[in-house]
Amino acid sequence: MFLKKLFVSLFDFFDQNLFRWLVKLFYPQYKRPRKGYMKHYRVLYDFFFMQKIMGFNRMVPWPVDFRSKVRGWQFIQKGIMCDPGDSPGVYINAFGGLKLGDNVEIGPNVIIVTTNHNKYDQRKTSPKKGVEIGNNVWVGANSVILPGSKIGDEVTIGAGCVISGEIPSKSTVTRGDGAIKIIPKTKDYEWDIYQEKLT
Repeated sequence: MFLKKLFVSLFDFFDQNLFRWLVKLFYPQYKRPRKGYMKHYRVLYDFFFMQKIMGFNRMVPWPVDFRSKVRGWQFIQKGIMCDPGDSPGVYINAFGGLKLGDNVEIGPNVIIVTTNHNKYDQRKTSPKKGVEIGNNVWVGANSVILPGSKIGDEVTIGAGCVISGEIPSKSTVTRGDGAIKIIPKTKDYEWDIYQEKLT
């Protein structure tokens, strides 16, 4: 029992020091809680080889899954606790500008598109519109966010929704018959993310 506790303490020490330092070195825009989210060694194990060695999304300064594609990452403004593309199968075209607030989670197979092709000449793009997503937002799996969309704070987007236009703060979005449904939330967001000690 004593040896087990000693091993756990040593491992935690290395995770909070050596591995955390390596995460900060390789992923300078990774800002997550030091405890309670993902161990730092796990961030390196899950992302480093495929991203930094094999070159899938190599230049992106936060963890991105090798099955995801982030195009135009330089046009992404993101807050803390937000790593667009860390879930598998995400496709992001950010050339039109993508602004993400704090604590934004993007589920698997989500598509975010900030520009469109010109309908009269597909070689060209339409005027850039961009996408804005507020704080404390969850985007469910298989959702699509189209150019010009603006999503407020404390929004939960259910799986498979197609978002176009404005979604008000403090709402839940679900799929309906032929259209999305916007349901107001009755409570404030409970987790104060700004009290967390970040990597």
